[in-house]
Amino acid sequence: MSIFDLGRAADAAATCSSAGCGAEAAWTIAWRNPRIHAETRVKEWAACDAHRDHLRDWLASRDFPVAVAPFGTRVERVG
Repeated sequence: MSIFDLGRAADAAATCSSAGCGAEAAWTIAWRNPRIHAETRVKEWAACDAHRDHLRDWLASRDFPVAVAPFGTRVERVG
């Protein structure tokens, strides 16, 4: 189960995590903050095509390990 599954009907589409964006998610941005999260902890953001690179770059600029996968793909570990 992913955080995107919580409180959502099975057929409902997830929306992009970028502020103010209501587009359907096409990507999972998996990341963690190595200063506070163990290597096994993976946080997930949803991203549309337009915001995928922006969200990934924002996290990477803070030296957070990041992985991008098609939405619905389970990422077990990052960095």
